[in-house]
Amino acid sequence: MALKTDPNFHEAGRRFFRDFSPGDEFYEHLIEAHNGLSDEQSEALNARLILLLANHIGDLKVLREALDKARAGA
Repeated sequence: MALKTDPNFHEAGRRFFRDFSPGDEFYEHLIEAHNGLSDEQSEALNARLILLLANHIGDLKVLREALDKARAGA
C-alpha cells in the first residue's frame, strides 16, 4: 500500500457534491473535538488520535512515509 496524498475522504453509502466536502466535514469534527480543551488536553487528544489512526493503517511502510513527509513539511 502506498501513502495516499490526494484527497481520499469518503463515507460508505454517502455521496458528496464536491470532493473536498468530506474533508471539510472531518475538519469540523476535529475542531469540535478540541473545543473547550486546554493546550495539554488538546495535545493528548492529538496523540491518541495519531495512535488510533496509525494502528488502523497498520502498514509500517506507509506510516514511515507519512512521518517522513510530515517531518519534511515542519
